[in-house]
Amino acid sequence: MNVSKFIQGTALAVALAFAGGASAQVKIALDSPPDMEGSGSYVWANTFSTYLNEHGMPAEEFQRGALGGDDELFDQVSQGLLEVSLSPLNIVGSLDPLIYGLRLPYFFADQAEVDHALYEGKMLERINEATTKEGVRVLSLNTVGQATGIFNTQKPVKSVADMAGLRMRALDESQIELYKAWGAAGTIVSWAEVPNALQTGVAHGYLNPAFVPLLFGHTDFIKFYTDAAIAPSLRITIVSEDWYQGLSDADRATVDAAADAANKANRKWLETQDAVLGKLEAAGVTVERLDQTARDAFRAASAPAYESGLLSAEQIAEWEAAKGK
Repeated sequence: MNVSKFIQGTALAVALAFAGGASAQVKIALDSPPDMEGSGSYVWANTFSTYLNEHGMPAEEFQRGALGGDDELFDQVSQGLLEVSLSPLNIVGSLDPLIYGLRLPYFFADQAEVDHALYEGKMLERINEATTKEGVRVLSLNTVGQATGIFNTQKPVKSVADMAGLRMRALDESQIELYKAWGAAGTIVSWAEVPNALQTGVAHGYLNPAFVPLLFGHTDFIKFYTDAAIAPSLRITIVSEDWYQGLSDADRATVDAAADAANKANRKWLETQDAVLGKLEAAGVTVERLDQTARDAFRAASAPAYESGLLSAEQIAEWEAAKGK
């Protein structure tokens, strides 16, 4: 037997034995600063942990990075070593690309339509058909702000033509292809390296909801924002499937109820985010609000994202049907 695999397996067995105990602490890995006003992710996580603690399941939040990066957290969850992690969508896209339907540009009208597809349309169940086989359950989709817009350090972007000459931070190859369709370039940069990349010119900007530079302190070098409303701003909460299925019926019901309370608090928080554009402007960021003609041009230019091969035509059709329109 491979020694490293034996050690890893032993550690996993010990962790799961402790996780099965009634008093075992639920570890929650955060993905943002603990800011109840500025972070929708933290609103979700804090509501979830508070509910668990108040209902007899001890839970503790761990600061972003304290337990590792996104890939390490994913591995820990899949092995049963970590119970809960707030993570990016693409972390489970490696198991099944179906979740990437949530990143299709200009596909969803608003968060209500997203929620309809996930819950009434059963797409969250469909996503979990693949992920739970690999030890990971997507417990929820969490909004982190208004639909994504375009931040950059170089110039105002008032139309898709203005993207020419910009080199944008990308999450993955599919986002690079979207930038190319808009006439820009892309480069994959980890979130931890983004401030340095923006200040040195390795990247000129990124796609994110409006609150991000305020929350992470980027307004010293991010100077332009385009409210392009490209796609819903979402993160996911993943949990260990071994841990979840190993809970008693009562504890599993408590976890589900905690997630429901956290979802409601998270969506309520979203209703407060209309004021963020004003906060950006107060911080010295120039905000461009696209008119319908410019928005339509971005939508038309985004068409190659639907033909990239990341999602099959059948999967896109599933999402379309799940929207209920």
